[in-house]
Formats: sequence, structure tokens, C-alpha cells
Amino acid sequence: MQESLRPLLEIQELDIKMIRLMRLQKQRQRELEQIESLKSELKHQLDNKQLEVHAINDEVSSLEKRIVVLNEKLKSLESKQSAVKKVEEFNALTQEMTALERERISLEHQISNLVDKRVLEEDIREKISHSLKASDVSSQHLENEIKVSIEKINEEGLALRKDRDEIVQHADHDLLKIYERLLRNKKDRVIVPIENRTCSGCHIALTAQHENLVRKGSNLVFCEHCSRIHYWQESESLEGSSVATKRRRRKPAVTA
Repeated sequence: MQESLRPLLEIQELDIKMIRLMRLQKQRQRELEQIESLKSELKHQLDNKQLEVHAINDEVSSLEKRIVVLNEKLKSLESKQSAVKKVEEFNALTQEMTALERERISLEHQISNLVDKRVLEEDIREKISHSLKASDVSSQHLENEIKVSIEKINEEGLALRKDRDEIVQHADHDLLKIYERLLRNKKDRVIVPIENRTCSGCHIALTAQHENLVRKGSNLVFCEHCSRIHYWQESESLEGSSVATKRRRRKPAVTA
């Protein structure tokens, strides 16, 4: 059984590397999305500010047209006033002209406030536009660097996949299915050694009977706590593998 685990252990090392690569790829992809999100938000703000400026311009234009109409009415009333002879008519025209004049002053005041607001909004628009241009320039290098990094990750992942496919051909297919099911659930090492009568996966103490079963290596032994597959790391069948640990040499006894 220990010998059957050898190719699975090598597959596991490749899988762990691929899992790390995928996590790194997702992280780098999120960085790209964050950069794009920032630029998109600036563009959205710029578009909104442009619409606000246009709306102010339209409102100013509308008020200016109303002032033109009022001025024409005032001229007309002034002409009538110069022609009337009765005091009552003269006073009535004066009151009407006064009302129109007050309306014109109010409109001019509104226009003045809108112009001030437009200046402020245009200033904000320019700042947003400058920020967007600066963001495009500063992020270009970073985006290129991230894209190159993702390409390298993909290349490394393909190489690992190729190595894995070669090892799979020599693995026990039944054991491979069990291993892959555990790996899908844990996204971490699922074939682990026992260290000091403790599962090196969940770090929970094991019984002496459990350790003896693993030492024998005649059957597949699962951790009672985390369901990982256990192996005895000093097994001769695993010597020379990439996951085997070196046996500790005993120090020679010191004689007096």
C-alpha cells in the first residue's frame, strides 16, 4: 500500500503547486479588475459631471431667453408709457414695468448663481479628467506587468499539468479517485505522514493502534478526525521520493 502511495504523493506535490498558482492567478486577476474598476468609476464621474455642466448651460440659456423676452416687453411698455396722457394709465404701466424689472433682476441673479456653479463644476470636471489621464498612464505599466505574470502562471500551470498526466498513468486508479475526491473537498494536502503520533494534517493526536496500522502499510488508513490518508514517512517504499523525509541519524554514544 505504501508503494501505491508513491505516485499519488508526487501527484499531490504537483497539485499543491497548481492550487497555489491558481490562487495567485486569481489574486492578480482581482488586481486587474480593481484597476479597471477605478478607471471605470472615474469615467462614470467624468460623464456625470459633463452632464451636470450641460444641464447648467441649458438652464442658463433658457433664463437668458426669458430675459430677452422681458426686455422686449419693457421696451414695449416704455413706448406705451411715453404715449399715454392719463395718470392712471401711466401709473399702471409703471407698476407693470416694475414687476417685469424685478423678474428680470431675479433671473439675472439666478444666472449669476448658475455661472458660479458652472465654474465650480467645470473645475471638478477638469480634476477628474486629469485623475483619469494620470490613472491611465500610471496603471498601464502595472497592467502589463500583471498580464505578463498571468501568462507565466498559465505556462507554469501547463507544465505542471503535463508532468501530472504522465505520473497519473502509473497511479492506481481507485486510489487516485479517492485522493482527488479528498483534494476537491480540502484544497490542501490529503495524503500526510504521522509525526509523533499526530496527524500532520489536522494536528490531532492519534492512538497507538492507529499508528501501528499505518506502520504496517497493508491497508489504506484514514485519519479519524480529518479523513486524510496517512502514511509512515520512514517507510522503505517511500525512500528516494520527493516527499520522503531523511531519517535522523543517531549520534554515537560518548564514552568516558
